[in-house]
Amino acid sequence: MYHYTELGEVNTKDMFRKAYEEGYAVPALNFISIEQFNAIIDAVIEKRSPVILLASPNLHRQLGYEILARIVQSGIDRIHGCGLDIPVSLHLDHGMTFQHCVDAVEFGFSSVMIDGSALPFEENVALTKQTVEYAHRHQVTVEAELGVLSGAEESGDGEGNGESLYTDPHQVEEFVKRTGCDSLAISIGTCHGLVKIKPDPDGNLPELRYDILENVMRRVPGFPIVLHGASAIDPRFVDMINAYGGRIESVAGIPEEQITKAARMGVCKVNIATDGWISALANTRKILAENPQAIDSRIFTLKNRELLKEIYLHKIDVLGSAEKA
Repeated sequence: MYHYTELGEVNTKDMFRKAYEEGYAVPALNFISIEQFNAIIDAVIEKRSPVILLASPNLHRQLGYEILARIVQSGIDRIHGCGLDIPVSLHLDHGMTFQHCVDAVEFGFSSVMIDGSALPFEENVALTKQTVEYAHRHQVTVEAELGVLSGAEESGDGEGNGESLYTDPHQVEEFVKRTGCDSLAISIGTCHGLVKIKPDPDGNLPELRYDILENVMRRVPGFPIVLHGASAIDPRFVDMINAYGGRIESVAGIPEEQITKAARMGVCKVNIATDGWISALANTRKILAENPQAIDSRIFTLKNRELLKEIYLHKIDVLGSAEKA
């Protein structure tokens, strides 16, 4: 059992305060491989950006909470070795049970999300409050969710249907007050999976529901708001996957200018996962197709690190977090 401060992490409280005051969002970047993790650290070092590293319960089943925390510690050591003091938080993304959150806290996560968004309001309040009371005893920050983003959370092979149960702004103030959560993910039109936003019949992408965001922020001024399902899904990588043996038919990413606008309006954290997965998978398919004799995975992992670094450098610029460490 470790406390996150022993590993060099911080929780998200000061990160979000600074982001809100200065009008940017902290990049919350999902990693599911070592090259992806290294690319994130490469990017935040170059950009001097704070970062929240997202690890899901599925990744825990693959690697274990303790190994994940130690991996993050190695990245923080590399940052310090460059003479930098960049805030890094290891965050449990979409913890679905109280026990998920307890396990993450015990092995060195500095932030957890308890996702009771699919539950009735009162049950979501009760589960979130229970998690907050436990986590706060360990100085761990808690993200909750109100409103439902449909689609595939993290499987990597599902397509979101673009449908969303929007967050009801009238419930937000009561929810935050009763649960004591430290940040709140809301639904304003994004979606998990490969369809992040639902096009209209003409194929045009609507704007996010900024009216909901504005209403929420009026009710809880200064409170950290989070967006999930915010990848752009570059069509270059979709085409590359399909050209090299894959089959992806329906995609729709969030226009990056919409994410930048949300960050400037006060969104403090933006989750990005699919853009990392899809680009690395596309590059891997291409490299293996061009090198059918390959038996060493480093033929693509090292090149994926270079590609992913460029993607994360760009995401940091989109969110405005460069030089904010």
